[in-house]
Amino acid sequence: MRTLILAAVLAVAPPTASAVAQTPPPASAEARASAAGYKALTLCSAVHNAEAAGGSRSPDSVEANEFVGIYPTLDPLIADLPVTTTGSTVSVAWDETVAPRVAVYRPGAGCSIMPVGWTGPAPASAGPQHRHPVADLPIAAPSGDMQGFAATIVRAMRGGYGDGTNTTGVVVVQDGHLIGENYAPGFGPDVPQRTWSVAKSLAGTVIGAAVQRGEADVSAPAAIANWQVEGDPRRAITLDNLMRMASGLTSDTAGNRTDALYFGGTAVEEQVPGWPLIANPGTRFRYANNDILLAVLSLAPSFADHPPAVLFDQLGMQDTVAETDWRGNYMLSSQVWSTARDLARFGLLYVNDGVQDGQRILPEGWRAYVSRPSGPQPEGEFGYGATFWLMNRSEGVPADTIAAFGNRGQYVVIVPGRDIVIVRRGEDPTGHRFDIAAFTRDILAALDRR
Repeated sequence: MRTLILAAVLAVAPPTASAVAQTPPPASAEARASAAGYKALTLCSAVHNAEAAGGSRSPDSVEANEFVGIYPTLDPLIADLPVTTTGSTVSVAWDETVAPRVAVYRPGAGCSIMPVGWTGPAPASAGPQHRHPVADLPIAAPSGDMQGFAATIVRAMRGGYGDGTNTTGVVVVQDGHLIGENYAPGFGPDVPQRTWSVAKSLAGTVIGAAVQRGEADVSAPAAIANWQVEGDPRRAITLDNLMRMASGLTSDTAGNRTDALYFGGTAVEEQVPGWPLIANPGTRFRYANNDILLAVLSLAPSFADHPPAVLFDQLGMQDTVAETDWRGNYMLSSQVWSTARDLARFGLLYVNDGVQDGQRILPEGWRAYVSRPSGPQPEGEFGYGATFWLMNRSEGVPADTIAAFGNRGQYVVIVPGRDIVIVRRGEDPTGHRFDIAAFTRDILAALDRR
């Protein structure tokens, strides 16, 4: 696989009373179990998904990147938890009396975290994916200021768009051609990373493909079995409400963090449908993992014939895997692993208005639909459409620009009017933000200069 590299990267005294008073209390069992689940799942997915893609990740690389600056409640715990790797399983001990946390890899399905205390047999394998060979993205030289373009990528790789940020990869595609690519040591074109909430935009694309097939209607109430009781007000929540983060459901934290699902081993159908309504659907913006998990859960009957892997195959995203909970439910709010090149291919689908190789994958007008801020809007720099962020408020960025954003600095920026896709992968520690608007503006400005 060819890579266009534009630049290289880069004796003890007794404690005093005051010292005793300042000693932090021991971590709760819940925090230790969650930290162990985070470690087991992340290490399992990073190593095995890279191997499946033809690349490699070492545990040391994961330790130095994915395990730096994670959630504050888990960060001080994760380094000291011992790991055991046996074949397709990764186990992390966290308690003297309870079984280790276990993540299990299955070919074609990635890794799943088992429930706390799990000691059962490994779940059945999803089986190998029989995917069609896909050619590399064609390579071309960037138009405009080549030196300025290369310098912008180098600046991103060296932390120039946010103090303390950790850029692991950049890919830029223009007119369907790869014009810029660079990776940090230990990463590369065949190394998938967790997409985090970029997966929400992938979920919106899975939904769009179902609409195109006639298997979903965004204006219809979401088909959630738990809500189908007469008088349940949640029956009024539409698929569109969920895609626009406007369900009106309760969120106990920003993003409605779903640690018990992502790292704790609960299942989607157990946890996600249980939140009560707190506002009328369509009247309040509240960014929430649960809204996208519910949107995907409503499509579950279609996945027997049309799992996400089929769509990824159509788009040439052969190194992308949608992982599931231990019961097989997709977690397309966060738990997708993909390479930077695959995410560029995803962006190209929207540049091409939902058409891939002459075949319409998404309904006509779907790009306009996901780009339309028709629901209640978030405060701040970016607007929101339907599973996509809007960069229509960003100075120096075309108003038609949409983007997929994810935790730890995952970005896919799509500029349809310029036929440009910008992918930035990262492992940014908590509290260190990569300035994606400035990076986008500088890339576009360099490509403008003749």
